[in-house]
Amino acid sequence: MDFWWLAYPVLGVFVGLFAGLLGVGGGAIMVPVLTTLFAYQGFSPEVVVHMALGSSMAGIVLTSLASARTHYQHQAVRTDALIPMASGVLFGTFAAAFVASLIPSRFLAIFFACFIAYVSLQMFLNLKPKPTRQLPGWLGLGSAGFVIGAVSALVAIGGGTLTVPFLTWCNVPVAHAIGTSAALGIPISLTGTIGYAINGWHDPNVPPLSLGYVYLPAVIGVSATSIVTAPIGARWAHRLPVPVLKRIFAGVLLLLLAKMLWTLYGSGG
Repeated sequence: MDFWWLAYPVLGVFVGLFAGLLGVGGGAIMVPVLTTLFAYQGFSPEVVVHMALGSSMAGIVLTSLASARTHYQHQAVRTDALIPMASGVLFGTFAAAFVASLIPSRFLAIFFACFIAYVSLQMFLNLKPKPTRQLPGWLGLGSAGFVIGAVSALVAIGGGTLTVPFLTWCNVPVAHAIGTSAALGIPISLTGTIGYAINGWHDPNVPPLSLGYVYLPAVIGVSATSIVTAPIGARWAHRLPVPVLKRIFAGVLLLLLAKMLWTLYGSGG
């Protein structure tokens, strides 16, 4: 049993670095790893994925806070974009719970996959968006946040995976886009954590030391190290040359995109 308690802090080291460096929550790393760890620990197959998703969301809360704090100290959090987008994210995440069964998630995933592929290639080649393109107004930013929150809930694309490309497409400097994305991860992860905790509250298959589908030992172990390494990654984001940072983010985007498409279509189902 001691092995599992040691595995969580090791996972948190990598989650924190990626969260700080790229403004992503780290769920793309945590979910598959936690699923494997939980399966080996003997969790019920009926809840192992739910537990990984819920625990990942909960682990992102403190990671995002630590990352966003460092980015804010570097004046890289665009509050003019953050506040309206956060409002939209909350409504989008909530609404997705009601419309998930009405929208073909594969079609939605492909639509956004095309957008991500286009923007990631643009970032990888260091192509500049039109200089006249600017952030939209409150309604436009709120709508963008709504879409980001809804898609995050519907097709398991992390908020940062969409937030950073959107903001850079609007000519926000990449370091500021990453900082704002890190801060936006706070309401996304909080909303998701509450949802998974409530939905799994009465599930008889959840293991001890859990709040619904949130496994507390995993959350504590991951957060204990991620809150230390997230500020390190955030500082790296402000020291690396912009073209290098863009290419790193674009490479991660393309890997996540390939993983998502394989999950949806690789099995032929």
